Amino acid sequence: MVKHVIIWKLREDIEDKAAVKKAIKENLEGLVGQVPGLKEAAVVIDLLASSNGDLMLDTTLESEEALKGYAVHPAHVHVADTYVRPYTEVRMCVDYEI
Repeated sequence: MVKHVIIWKLREDIEDKAAVKKAIKENLEGLVGQVPGLKEAAVVIDLLASSNGDLMLDTTLESEEALKGYAVHPAHVHVADTYVRPYTEVRMCVDYEI
């Protein structure tokens, strides 16, 4: 099993950050069952004020191969290109085996 964790910082010019975070959460979590090997996806949008990022994705995948497939799967690419990339300015990623 592999964990894939992303922390994003939203662009400063976004007026309704709550709506953007909600859309990111709904669409990324909705990939479970669509992307082979993606076992769990949770997007945390209610972070403490001490946080440096605005939201976090925590996913569990079957294997490193499943992670590679997730990265290029059309459903994931659509969500990333539509709901994530246009609104984020910083992305940090950590992948590790569990």
